Amino acid sequence: MFKTRLLSGIVLVIAAIFLIVTGNEVLLFSTLLISCIGMFELFRVFKFEKSLLSVVPYIALILYYINLRWSFIPDVMMLFMGFLIILMFVYVLSYPKYDAKQLMAAFFGMFYVGAMLSYVYQIRTLNNGLYLAFLVFLCSWGCDTCAYCVGVLIGKHKMAPKLSPKKSIEGAVGGVLGSALLTALYCFIFRNHMNIDGTEIAILAVIAAVAGLISMVGDLCASAIKRNYDIKDYGHLIPGHGGILDRFDSMIITAPIIYYLASYFLS
Repeated sequence: MFKTRLLSGIVLVIAAIFLIVTGNEVLLFSTLLISCIGMFELFRVFKFEKSLLSVVPYIALILYYINLRWSFIPDVMMLFMGFLIILMFVYVLSYPKYDAKQLMAAFFGMFYVGAMLSYVYQIRTLNNGLYLAFLVFLCSWGCDTCAYCVGVLIGKHKMAPKLSPKKSIEGAVGGVLGSALLTALYCFIFRNHMNIDGTEIAILAVIAAVAGLISMVGDLCASAIKRNYDIKDYGHLIPGHGGILDRFDSMIITAPIIYYLASYFLS
């Protein structure tokens, strides 16, 4: 099991490096595909993954991603409002085929998985985006790894005993600090390529600490949904890890944080 998980992790890292370095439409449509798979996993939890109610979010998400690249819709809120209205049409005209939870899950899934994960691509379009995009993986996966190691070594106080008994406060602190230190080291190594100074490295380290902390919320949120619906994993696509939502749960919420904080503080 450990070897399978490790091998899958290595493949994911190689794929992430390739997609970020390539960028442009390759990263855009790869992120779209990953988002669609993640949405399918979420919709399957609510048991409407192969219904008309699930088709509407996919169409909305495809239009949203195309608009990210070519900006054919001047106000993206028009797309989101249209998406919600069409969802409501499907819900009302097919009543009582779907319940209110499924309606809200359709809307939530498009934002939670699709729109938020798109920020990996949006970070790549920023100045220094090639280097900043790696922070998403460094903060989410790095924080998770550091939190696990510290938790195993010195973890005593449970952070969320009912939701995730193995996670400790000490591990959380270790994950946040690890995320900041890894980012500081990464930025120091590539400082000449990124054209940043010590102050900006410190700013990015603080951003990484914030992103690392919030990544744990994303992880716990995905776990809470699984516990609510009594499932172990969202899928089996990634051997040793589960589904897209099992592996990318922390990254989903980390990407927007890094995008907005980096855009504001490094503008």
